[in-house]
Amino acid sequence: MTRRPDAVECDTADRGRRDGLMRLAFLFPGQGAQAVGMGKALAEAFPVAREVFAEADEALGFRLSEICWEGPAERLRETRYTQPALLTHSVAAWRLAEQAGLRPAWTAGHSLGEYSACVAAGALEFRDAVRLVHLRGTLMFEAGQQRPGTMAALLGVDREAAERICRAAAQQGIVVPANFNAPGQVVISGERSALEEAARIGPELGAKRVVMLEVSGAFHSPLMESAARGLAEALDRTTFRESRCPVVANVSAAPLSRADEIRDALKRQVLGAVRWEDSMRFLLESGAGGFVEIGTGRVLRGLLRSIEKTAVSWNIEDPATLEATLGELGVQRAVPEGA
Repeated sequence: MTRRPDAVECDTADRGRRDGLMRLAFLFPGQGAQAVGMGKALAEAFPVAREVFAEADEALGFRLSEICWEGPAERLRETRYTQPALLTHSVAAWRLAEQAGLRPAWTAGHSLGEYSACVAAGALEFRDAVRLVHLRGTLMFEAGQQRPGTMAALLGVDREAAERICRAAAQQGIVVPANFNAPGQVVISGERSALEEAARIGPELGAKRVVMLEVSGAFHSPLMESAARGLAEALDRTTFRESRCPVVANVSAAPLSRADEIRDALKRQVLGAVRWEDSMRFLLESGAGGFVEIGTGRVLRGLLRSIEKTAVSWNIEDPATLEATLGELGVQRAVPEGA
């Protein structure tokens, strides 16, 4: 591929290609993608990435970088650390892509990843974002302690079947769809008794499998109400700007650019379902020629393949994937320190 996406600018008017150039969507992963060592190779190779981790450590007042790189895994899995860790790795990788000249036409992030998407779109400063997601993770954990719940993946179901399963299981407690990830993959969230009922009746109502997830709370459900209130107050105190390119919001699968709309979408996201499949279909229909997953893992690339097998995607996670992606996209190569 020889087209130069580095020349692509963010534009809300023309949803297709412009001047023959590929238009890219940057995708940012959410909770569950974390792994001990995340971001370490980038920080060792590139001063720009190292500065991002140092900035996060300073903003938070503790060594997040040490938790990312050394663990232990149990600590990294704590929501209050997981969320800023994923954000920081994503921003470090994005800054290297930006330094090389790569520009998105849209950004989108899965749940927590929407904050990374806001930073990459210029709507939110990184320091503000890392503090917000640390608070978000803390509030979500506390909400899970106050009103215990869990989540489960329904495999082999469409949206209507997932909603039927939730309605039938609701006699045992609160349960709602939380993530519409891809065809045949819907995550539900709520009280454990209701989730256990969903697991029992799911196969009768069309689910091939029901997999209980190891999480600290019923995220994206009414059980997160206390977290939503606390986070809304913090979001109101935070400065947002009009974004340089649209951020595709989880709760609406719609492109947002105004500061007040982006802030409101982040407020609603805590309780609302993540409409990831709809978000990807919007981008495909709007003319995204390629997708770049930025940060830890390749989960979003896998979901994209489930949504549209022909979609072209890359990822940037470490020096090797950075160089490979920039090379395939025809932009200048990043040069490690001391090379």
